[in-house]
Amino acid sequence: MLDIKWIRENPEAFVEGLESRKTGPEARQLLNQILKLDEERRGTIQKLQGLQARRNAASKEVGQAKAAKDEASAVRLMDEVAAIKGAIQLDELTAGRLDSELFELLSRLPNLPLDDVPIGLDETANAVLREVGTPPKFDFAPKQHFELGEALGLMDFEIAAKLSGSRFVVLKGALARLERALAQFMLDLHTSVHGYTEVNPPLLVRDDTMFGTAQLPKFAEDQFSATKPLTEAEATILAKQLFPDREGGGVAQMATELLRLDVRLERKEHYWLIPTAEVPLTNLVRESVLDEAKLPMRVTAWTPCFRAEAGAAGKDTRGMIRQHQFSKVELVSITTPEQSRDEHERMTACAETVLKRLGLSYRVVVLSTGDMGFAAQKTYDIEVWLPGQGAYREISSCSICGDFQARRMEARYRPKGAKDTRFVHTLNGSGVAVGRALVAVLENYQQADGSVVIPDALKPYMGGLTKIEPAH
Repeated sequence: MLDIKWIRENPEAFVEGLESRKTGPEARQLLNQILKLDEERRGTIQKLQGLQARRNAASKEVGQAKAAKDEASAVRLMDEVAAIKGAIQLDELTAGRLDSELFELLSRLPNLPLDDVPIGLDETANAVLREVGTPPKFDFAPKQHFELGEALGLMDFEIAAKLSGSRFVVLKGALARLERALAQFMLDLHTSVHGYTEVNPPLLVRDDTMFGTAQLPKFAEDQFSATKPLTEAEATILAKQLFPDREGGGVAQMATELLRLDVRLERKEHYWLIPTAEVPLTNLVRESVLDEAKLPMRVTAWTPCFRAEAGAAGKDTRGMIRQHQFSKVELVSITTPEQSRDEHERMTACAETVLKRLGLSYRVVVLSTGDMGFAAQKTYDIEVWLPGQGAYREISSCSICGDFQARRMEARYRPKGAKDTRFVHTLNGSGVAVGRALVAVLENYQQADGSVVIPDALKPYMGGLTKIEPAH
């Protein structure tokens, strides 16, 4: 969430930042809308404060008039207090409405990029920072991971489609173990070498948790809801409870609106399957005030992740690159504003170490303003070389979010010796995507006979297995 005070004081920087995020000519219109709402809201609050002050003064004057036995003045003052009370109630409703409208508007705005982020509309403006390693050369035509996995008899998309539909896979035997080995290797590296604390978080989270990391409200269609939606009967009951003054067609209209908005009954919790462990890990500090001495705070988790991939129709329909369910080792850091830039570089280096130890070639790319995620100020993508595709593909994305998520979560820290608090900065990154690491290992370590050699870093986790061979 962007700071309304900053927007008010830096209108041109706000417009420039939004325009670089592909909002185009709407940025100026949004600014005017925000400033108008903010001015009206602050004016209403100022008026409200004046009314409250006069009510308090008039109430005292009532007592003084009664003490002086001036009944006429007492009655006049009591009438004034009653009128002010009514005006206060109206202004409180107006202030609440304006607050809600401004909050809703701000909650749908993306974070603004840092000054050193390349400006561009899409991935064509991304900048390659460095390439590490030399892609392997083969004396045969390298296959893609799904060709290898299916030939090994250990990667089954057909049975997965029967179980769950498209964009799922069943891994068996040595490939299932290899995926587990990759995750264990990454966790051990990040906890024992890089200083992260391992966490086993919930996979189901509530609306406010998803809102805190900016998956909601803008990206609801990309998420998997785990809560049963309202039935028509439940919506009608809820409409009657919420709008008792409505009758007949009015109730039906409100029930339809509740169904459209997918509002849940108050007695129900609304849960979402996590799209990434970033969501529960970052929210560990929600609604809290941290001690500066405990920052930076670094946590990691290996979890399944669930994404509807609503905007990915037709992309990577074969194989494991883009699935509804996948596993990932996530890295999250909570820092002071002064620490966050250095922490971003450190986090990216931690993710790179995974690929270095696996002997995989990769490159680091800084994303352009038009290609960054909604909550990011700056993002490094790490792209691993896939011989079967003959291309680099993303395997990790490390982002600095500034105080954007902290404002949504109300996550603060108290500087040493200070009375006031400040918002923390949050960072997140893949350390790395386990399924895509499996893809990379299969394609880079494949042999001419279809077997796959186990990288040295993973051998301690494979129970003595050094090569995965086709079943005979």
